[in-house]
Amino acid sequence: MVKFKYFLLVICLAGCLAACKKNVPIDDTYDPTPQFKADTTAIAAFVKANNISGTKDASGIFYQIIAPGSGSVSYLTSTVISADYEGRLLNGTIFDSTKGNPATFKLGNVILGWQFGIQKIQKGGKIRLIIPSYYAYGTRASGSVPANSVLDFTITLTDVQQ
Repeated sequence: MVKFKYFLLVICLAGCLAACKKNVPIDDTYDPTPQFKADTTAIAAFVKANNISGTKDASGIFYQIIAPGSGSVSYLTSTVISADYEGRLLNGTIFDSTKGNPATFKLGNVILGWQFGIQKIQKGGKIRLIIPSYYAYGTRASGSVPANSVLDFTITLTDVQQ
């Protein structure tokens, strides 16, 4: 009986191992630092060439508060925001726009660049965010946005709900 239990255990263990994904490349050597430096250099050149005034925060995101808005919301990942926005690549290509029809999101469901930047304004506020790829889609492409793309958003926060 004991041999049967061990046999059954070995079969179960073999089944578990066989269920694991194979041939899935894992890149444990990826270092985001060189891309982040390239993004930061590209942002600095873009800001200078387009005479954009604003601030670079500690994360490396460049922002320009166009209108601060009003209120005193303390943002959480569960905060629901409605925003009218336009997203562009640094070459000016528009990859997404609400075109005057604000979209609604939970703050925790948007890219990290938005999560950091939206907190700098209140309802009715408007901000321009130039986001390094690390805080956007990183090394993966998303729709018409190529991998490792710096994103340039102009966002008007139309509503905030706690």
